[in-house]
Parts: sequence; structure tokens; C-alpha cells
Amino acid sequence: MKYLAALVLTITASMGVNAQTLQGTDMGASCHNSDLLTGKLITDLCWDCIFPIVLSGVPIGGDMANQPDDSPNAPFCFCDDDLGVPLPGTGTSLWEPTKIIELTREPGCSQVLHTRFPMDRLNQGHHKIGGNTQQSTFQHAKMYNAPLLQMLNMFSNFSCGVDGYFDLDLAYLSELDPTWDSDELAFFMTPEASLVASNPLFTSSCAIDAAASTAAGADDDALFKPLREMWWCSGSWGIFTPLTGNNVGSDSNVTATSLMTAKLLYSLHRRGIMHRGNGADAMCEGVIDTTMDKQSYKFTLIHPIPETESSHWMGASEFRWGLGRTIPAVGEDLIYYVWRRNDCCLVYGNAN
Repeated sequence: MKYLAALVLTITASMGVNAQTLQGTDMGASCHNSDLLTGKLITDLCWDCIFPIVLSGVPIGGDMANQPDDSPNAPFCFCDDDLGVPLPGTGTSLWEPTKIIELTREPGCSQVLHTRFPMDRLNQGHHKIGGNTQQSTFQHAKMYNAPLLQMLNMFSNFSCGVDGYFDLDLAYLSELDPTWDSDELAFFMTPEASLVASNPLFTSSCAIDAAASTAAGADDDALFKPLREMWWCSGSWGIFTPLTGNNVGSDSNVTATSLMTAKLLYSLHRRGIMHRGNGADAMCEGVIDTTMDKQSYKFTLIHPIPETESSHWMGASEFRWGLGRTIPAVGEDLIYYVWRRNDCCLVYGNAN
């Protein structure tokens, strides 16, 4: 962790930010300790959300419908080795907790690491300010690689690593991303946003995706899923574009931060940073996919009041899962665990 702190200090110093030692940094009135890197990472996780596990085409727990529509569920598979020789393997599939995303109002605040990086305090985030019809929300985002199953040696076969991360690591800070707080700069990543913004049919049609995502809000009701065809919609949370931390509307804090979480994943996919782990073409290695598959991910709120019984699909209404999940003053900056569907070919003889 000391190397990570040194890297952040070097980057922030190059940006003209006053560097200070991270150890002993004042956390600030709005930056609280989540205690996440303790036993809470185990006790506050929805372990049943790993299911259904599909091994060699045979489901183990859970509902087979509770996975992406095109999950291969093949009993046997083949992957090429370094010389291009196909090696046989067993198809396996499960939901894995893979990323942690936290949203905070205070720049540089890390509730996960219990520290505050020396960022400019002028760009303060906020919850719903402005008039009744033009309220806005902005928060900073941080993403951590946290493949918990690999970290606990519960599922450590290297051939099933979607993106090559096997340990806890800070992967993204929105404070260092000039597009996160600028709708204009973010537009150049998604020029198709102009089509969505100028056509009310696109925004109004999101009600269909919202209904499908919300109907699938519980793990035991998985006949419905987010609609892939409606790539501009994030269900009841809103539309993806612009890919920034800005959210205009009277949405609750839970809905606003859920949309920001989805936007961040979409943005990193667009940049070729995130990998898709589901589908027949991803069984041998993760696929760089610049258009995010909404059925690839599920979410659980892990702080301040965790979801421990079930996960929710992208776009599912908070009325199914998010009511009463915040605590005034000390629990208004939320942390989500991102679950990714991993379809993998366990190659025989490769159990490293």
C-alpha cells in the first residue's frame, strides 16, 4: 500500500497539488472510516450471490435463469496454449465479486482505505442542490480491484482471471480524470450522446428497461433482465450519458450513486480498460468490449448498510433493494461491490 500512496503523491504533486504525508492525514468531517478492510469484507458480503455456479453444464445452487442470456453452460471446452494447440477443459460459470466502487463528496476521501489523498478541496461534491426541478448531484468515484475469491484462494485458477488482477489494488480515481466532472470533455468519448439527448423517444423508452430491470431485482425472480438492446438506458437509474459524476434531477442518493457506478463501468469499458468475462468468446480470456454488456454485472451495496441476502441487476429500482440503506451524516457516501459473471474454461492440468 505504501507504493500506491507514493504513486498518488507523485501524480498529485505533478498537478500542482500540495503533497502531504498520507499517514496521519486529517480525514475531514465528511470522510468517514468504512471499516471495510476488516472482517466486514466477509460478513457484509452476499455469499449466496455467487450462485448459480454451473460446472460442466450442471447447475449448483441458484436459478439457471439468474445469469446472462447467452451464458454458454458448455460441459466441455477448448482453449489454445501459447503454441496454438487446443487444450481440453471443463466449462464453469459463476458470479464473482470483483470490483469495489465508492462515491464520496469530499475530494480525495477514501473510506475504503481510511485515508484522504491530498486532492484539491475546492471541487467539493454535493447531494441534490438547486431548485426543485433542477437539482443536481455530483460525487467523486474510486474503483478498487477486489477479486475476493482469488484473494481468499477460493477460486485461484489463473486461466479464469478475466483481467489479470488477483489482489486488492486502487485502479481509478475520478479526481485525476478531467472527464469525470466535465460533460463537454466526456462527450468526445460518447458522441452518440447527442442522438440520445436530442430525442425524447430515447429517454422515455427507458421505462421499458426500468420495468425489466426492476422485475429482476431479486435473485429468486430472474425471468427478466436488463435489456441489452437499449444500450443508452440504465433502467430506473436514468441514461448513461454523459459519462460523468454529474446527475441532474431529484433522484435519491441511492439512485444517483447507482447511476454513477454504472457510468463509471461504462466509461472504463469505452476506454478499453474493463474486460467482459461472460459469453462463449470469453471462456479462455477476458474480452475487451467497448460497449458494456449490462447483463454482465450485478451489484450489492456494502456500506453503510449492506445487502447480504441478494444482489440487484443494473437499473433495478431502489424500491426493490435500496430503501433504508443510508445513515444521516455518517452514512451518506455509499460503497458498492460489483459482481461480474465469469464464464471460464478450466483447462485440464492448469490448476495454478
